[in-house]
Amino acid sequence: MTRPEPLYTIEQLQSEPVANVASFLRDDAVRLGEIAVGVIREWERNLAVDVHIGDELAYRAQLGSTGQRNADVIQGKILVATKFGHSSLLARLKKDADPSLADGLDDSYKFWGGCIPIFVNGELVATIGTSGEPDVVDHEAAAEAVKRYLAEVAA
Repeated sequence: MTRPEPLYTIEQLQSEPVANVASFLRDDAVRLGEIAVGVIREWERNLAVDVHIGDELAYRAQLGSTGQRNADVIQGKILVATKFGHSSLLARLKKDADPSLADGLDDSYKFWGGCIPIFVNGELVATIGTSGEPDVVDHEAAAEAVKRYLAEVAA
């Protein structure tokens, strides 16, 4: 089922639940990636998904026509999410409102939606990133995967 592109505000994104869990290991990264692939297929989207723990790739899937260029974009989104400690889409909207937010950052920082940080006991340890659709869709898919993952680990 193809979905319409979502609209987001800074306030909405700031109120999204933070992915803060007791632990996040490689098996968790794989499970989150599998959930993301399920969302991507369910929504009939053309997305790549990466889950990183720190700087290390723990899971990657490239669906549809996605490939290395999407992996490269995800890397830039990860830089943004880890620098600011929140989603890359929230960073983009904040940068749109105040371009000085990007002062001193090079072009490797991609202020596009699609990357969400994962915290363990308040410390940023991992990210999930998507790429391949408009950045609001990238964010929506990653956020839905995180939501489903958090519901699963809470059960």
